Amino acid sequence: MDATTFMWIALFVLGYGLVSKRLERTIVTPPMVFVTLGLLFGSGSLAALSMHIDQGVIHVLAELTLVLVLFGDAARIDLRVLRNELGLPARLLGIGMPLTIIAGALAAKLLFPQTTWLEAAVLGAILAPTDAALGQAVVSTPSVPLRIRQALNVESGLNDGIALPVVLIFAALASMGGGEARTASEWVWFAARQVTLGPLAGVAVAWIGGRLINASQSREWMSGNFGRLAGIALALLAFTGAEQIGGNGFIAAFVAGMTLGNSQRGQCEYLYQFLEAEGQLLVLLVFLLLGVHLAWPTIAEGSGRMWLYVVLSLTVVRMVPVAISMMGSGLRAPSVVFLGWFGPRGLASLLFAILILEEAALPHGPLVFDVVILTVLASVFAHGMSAAPAARWYGRAASDAAHCPEEHKAVVEQPLRM
Repeated sequence: MDATTFMWIALFVLGYGLVSKRLERTIVTPPMVFVTLGLLFGSGSLAALSMHIDQGVIHVLAELTLVLVLFGDAARIDLRVLRNELGLPARLLGIGMPLTIIAGALAAKLLFPQTTWLEAAVLGAILAPTDAALGQAVVSTPSVPLRIRQALNVESGLNDGIALPVVLIFAALASMGGGEARTASEWVWFAARQVTLGPLAGVAVAWIGGRLINASQSREWMSGNFGRLAGIALALLAFTGAEQIGGNGFIAAFVAGMTLGNSQRGQCEYLYQFLEAEGQLLVLLVFLLLGVHLAWPTIAEGSGRMWLYVVLSLTVVRMVPVAISMMGSGLRAPSVVFLGWFGPRGLASLLFAILILEEAALPHGPLVFDVVILTVLASVFAHGMSAAPAARWYGRAASDAAHCPEEHKAVVEQPLRM
């Protein structure tokens, strides 16, 4: 990465920052802006301007961002509160998400018959997590009932960590046809390491580290700035510690965030502050790189079947499972449609594709990768542009608590994913 690239990134961040508050009232979102800037630079139409970022930098940025996103998402969720208000999030995660993975796999196998069932399952699992940050207006507009906003917020905060082990195991099994064969016992041991060693490392790091931070803060030995940095250090320690013992570092980061957020919740205010500023910068850089390096080659390779899958993934594959999961919930039809549409595919899907498919060596890995990139690109703009208008429409439709009693049930608000 050269000085010119740093200059353009700094100019982009400064330029957007100057008008960011004004743009909050429009259909323009930060991911849309940074993907668009990336598309302009990546198209070659701006011959006088260039950005040079090598593959190693992209990989490190993606890895760091995914660790912090998984850690931060999990830390935001207060499980004690959630246990008392499981209703809608439990339906979305326990019924809607598995059905979404199955529907995504069926659609993939139908449209791409050359793929194996496991490769189709990988695609369905990668595109199952949602990213509420792509439609921030949906989870931050006061006219949208808090229970609906909270359901989407909690779903987005947990489904990336839930999907991760599923993606890893499907990808590992699917890669059997493209690499060195393993015995059944080796695959069982691999799966066992993913779901045991990673979580163990995450719990240990967060519990010990959280108690040390708490002891330091209670004695007023730690400043606020280092309180923010300490949370990030725990995320990285969980990741690297799990990798050292043969577990999965990303699962460890997610479990560490959940452990810290529910054992030392007061410390997480510093973490939220970091993620709302410095963490947001990492996320926007990933979207910028999506536009610069990944978008145009993928668009050039895009076929009619790929684009059809994108449309199905953002509509039927998501909305039908959500509708099934909400049967018997008492929600009115506009609420079910609103919950179904606002399942944006964003950062988690993009990072899973960059980091996991790169290692998996699937026989049809490039096809799966291209479909994920196209889906994320479409979602950035489709959900970004529709978020504010749809939130206003739905806010009016659900404004009468007498006619929408389920939507207006009281819940405790949890921190938003930015």
